[in-house]
Amino acid sequence: MDAIPIPQPGTTFLSYAATRAPATTSRQGDSLTVRQAGAAPLTLRLAEGRLTEGRLALTGPAGSGDAALRGLNAAIESAFAWHPELERLALDLGDGAGALAASLRRRGIAVETADAPLTVLPELFMQQAELWHGRPDLPAFPQRQVMTDGKRHPQRPPKPQGTVYARYIPWLEQTIAFRAATVEDDLGHLHKWMNDPRVAAFWNEDGDLEKHRRYLSGLIADPHMVPLIATFDGTPFAYFEIYWARENRLAPFYDVQDYDRGWHVVVGEDSYRGRSFISAWLPSLTHYMLLDDCRTQRIVGEPAAAHHQQIRNLETSGFVRIKTFDFPHKRAALVMLLRERFFFDRLWLPAATAPQPVASR
Repeated sequence: MDAIPIPQPGTTFLSYAATRAPATTSRQGDSLTVRQAGAAPLTLRLAEGRLTEGRLALTGPAGSGDAALRGLNAAIESAFAWHPELERLALDLGDGAGALAASLRRRGIAVETADAPLTVLPELFMQQAELWHGRPDLPAFPQRQVMTDGKRHPQRPPKPQGTVYARYIPWLEQTIAFRAATVEDDLGHLHKWMNDPRVAAFWNEDGDLEKHRRYLSGLIADPHMVPLIATFDGTPFAYFEIYWARENRLAPFYDVQDYDRGWHVVVGEDSYRGRSFISAWLPSLTHYMLLDDCRTQRIVGEPAAAHHQQIRNLETSGFVRIKTFDFPHKRAALVMLLRERFFFDRLWLPAATAPQPVASR
């Protein structure tokens, strides 16, 4: 893996970026200070041990309740972001933090290991939806099998609205966010990007404004599709479609599972193409789909089989090419990424090479 730029001491890291009350962590030497609205600052010391291990110790009162948990989560996220080589982080909460320690264990944020009674593993921590998901308070939608166009599948939850995911990207020092697309706000973006010749070559959806109005309106109404607009620091740069594979045209071509998800993507703005940006948006998109429902174990895709560069890019990002097959409209490659691999191999971090897809469908 390429070296990941680490912000210098004194810079600030943003956590809970999808909420209206984000927390900020500032670093000065080995001292961290977490600030969040309505709570006293939380102070900690980050000590590096062996190459892949660290220790995070409270140096002041932990506070109580949700504020204490949020503050500690923010410190943990920033510690792993500033030190991506860490494979575990031992917590020292001192005396009187039994309730906080119990909450950490109950949520799977910390587990007991031979090295420390409270150890944070990044592959567990990055599955804590509340740090990045727009609505982490919603439980997994209860399962009920229904039929749609001859396909039996779980009933899907109501379509999301507003921001669904946000994460601060330290190597860019920008926040990436995904929000549910609307005709009122996003038709112009879609129309512009679909008429870009580089995008049209893959999507074949160039056309007039009314065509794109019908296209976007149809996707918003489709229960198995979620159209998203991606932004960096509030600037729209890409359009994503995520779908439940069971109801999708892809389903007949492989052994689909109920909660498999797939995606299509258009990076519409030239200034946001390239290695540093794809290393942020592609893993973040995968991360969102895996957080959105804990039952999702696989992310799938079906790029054109002849698009060798894109397939190499996806393989760099952890996807495996399963097979080649024929859609009615194209010869495609089935690619797949397992939940276990994404989290255990820490694929939310930048990949070793420079994948640069423009559009995928």
